[in-house]
Amino acid sequence: MATLIAATFLMGSSFVAGKILIDAGYPPMILVGWRFVVAALATLPLAAWAEGGLRRALLPPGMQARDVLVAIAIGLFQTAGVMTLLFYAMRSISASTAAILLFTNPIWVALLGRVFLGEHLQAARVVGLAAGIVGVALALGGKLSGIGSGEIIGLGSALCLAVSTIINKRVRTSFGNWALTFWQMLVGAVVVLVFAYALGQRWPENTSVENWWWFFYLSVPASTGSFGLWFVALSQGGATKTSSYLFLAPLFAVICAYFVLHSSLNGTQLVGGALIGLAI
Repeated sequence: MATLIAATFLMGSSFVAGKILIDAGYPPMILVGWRFVVAALATLPLAAWAEGGLRRALLPPGMQARDVLVAIAIGLFQTAGVMTLLFYAMRSISASTAAILLFTNPIWVALLGRVFLGEHLQAARVVGLAAGIVGVALALGGKLSGIGSGEIIGLGSALCLAVSTIINKRVRTSFGNWALTFWQMLVGAVVVLVFAYALGQRWPENTSVENWWWFFYLSVPASTGSFGLWFVALSQGGATKTSSYLFLAPLFAVICAYFVLHSSLNGTQLVGGALIGLAI
């Protein structure tokens, strides 16, 4: 429970840090790419500590080609896929709508988990998942619009996250949690940066001390911390049950935005928060 709460809080707070930097003029894909390069490097001491040495962690005994392919697949889906699709989605829809669509992920995990993992989808769980989706929409202001290309791309990001979750839960690798976190973030970061530079995006010439601090928070606690804790949580619980706690992430995002960005909380958002608690 504590691991899931910590992971989802860090996920939620990353929206605020990212919003501050994007409003300061940082190209989104450049920001995402370098964020995960730094985040990946920050996992190295943790991986070395957990596995008794860096070489043993990154290249564990008995490592097979399948382990490498799984790490690449998770990186492509969880870092590159999710973040790139969200970027393109937000060209035509609001950040709130994109977040709502992303956090429909537990629905897709529940359905895919039933097919590929054999996890039971009881009636109470279905009701809870549905209540959680409604709660997320309300907590983010209840701003849902008609279905268009942006919404479809946003749903694609949720599906990418769901596929990554199922892969991680179904296929065990020789990598420890921190080593897998390193490899998948590095793979995703490289792919995103290739696209970013191909599109002509560049890091801003002038970066203030405050923005460097926000970038550090976004890269290390909100990325290394949240991803690492998320993998630990997945290894401890079922994919459907664990992913249900993702409903907390947008709620934490709303709370953090209230205190940091001075965004107002209305009655609709409070009702959404209550529904999220009921769903869990």
